[in-house]
Amino acid sequence: MATDQLEVLVDQYLRHITVERGLSRNTLSAYNRDLGDYLGFLRGMGITEPGQITDLLIETFVEHLGASRKPTSVARTLAAVRGWHKYLLLEGVLIRDMAHRVTPPKAGKKLPKAISVAEVVRLLDAAGPEPFAATFTDEGQSTAGSVSSAASALVAVDPVSVRDRAILELLYATGARVSELVDLDIDDLVDPTMIRLFGKGSKERIVPVGRYAQRALENYLVRTRPQLVQKGRGTPALFLNQRGGRLSRQSVWQILVDAAAAAGLSDEISPHTLRHSFATHLLEGGADVRVVQELLGHSSVATTQIYTLVTVDSLRENYALAHPRARAIR
Repeated sequence: MATDQLEVLVDQYLRHITVERGLSRNTLSAYNRDLGDYLGFLRGMGITEPGQITDLLIETFVEHLGASRKPTSVARTLAAVRGWHKYLLLEGVLIRDMAHRVTPPKAGKKLPKAISVAEVVRLLDAAGPEPFAATFTDEGQSTAGSVSSAASALVAVDPVSVRDRAILELLYATGARVSELVDLDIDDLVDPTMIRLFGKGSKERIVPVGRYAQRALENYLVRTRPQLVQKGRGTPALFLNQRGGRLSRQSVWQILVDAAAAAGLSDEISPHTLRHSFATHLLEGGADVRVVQELLGHSSVATTQIYTLVTVDSLRENYALAHPRARAIR
């Protein structure tokens, strides 16, 4: 069938970007889904081969998406479509890139959602027990008697809650994406103070781990992971589910949702909330935006700079409340 030609070309393109760009499974899945929507639209318009596609047709597709999707979702789909058309041009299938001039709808600048430090502490406390204080000395190393002392202190503690606390502590301490966290292996723990994360496009970065997250991880590795790993077939994964396998993204979401409910946080909380809070609190504490960019794994500082809007709003609010001549004249 003629339509199969389009499907074959999409499959070739997905294989191409898999090899050339090293995209993650999640990104490839999104590209596959978005291009599937595009092919469905083309079929509905009676298009059976690439040469029949016009820029007006692509603009119609974008308008069609805009009727039911957010601008950010439309922009992502159009990016996949434009990438495919550029590939067809480079491969000589088309003599003109019809998608080049098509632009997505403009999205309003949406500020990242962050919660306060006090709310983060409530969330972490609701997830599981605070790591035992005797785990580390001032130099960050385990003390000789810490494991035995911890054992007696944690007899009545649910080991899964120890894992959950370590997960949320690490998300907030590193600003990791949830996909980066579930992909972590034991070997990615460079040392107690540093961790290796693999971001979009398998881009590697090394991120510091704060003292609280260090303690929570040590607690999990000593008290909980050995119990969980016995239930599975052996895996290098850092965080395990109750069957001894690698923890899923959906499970991390549920852990966070349950902790937020237990903490009485009314706003919607997601793993990205902790990532946003990580960036916002660093900038509020005086961190340089380029340092935050590196920690988050952003390829462009422009992506990180949206967080500066949050801190500017906070400065403006505090100034208005504190300065004697900032208040309105009555």
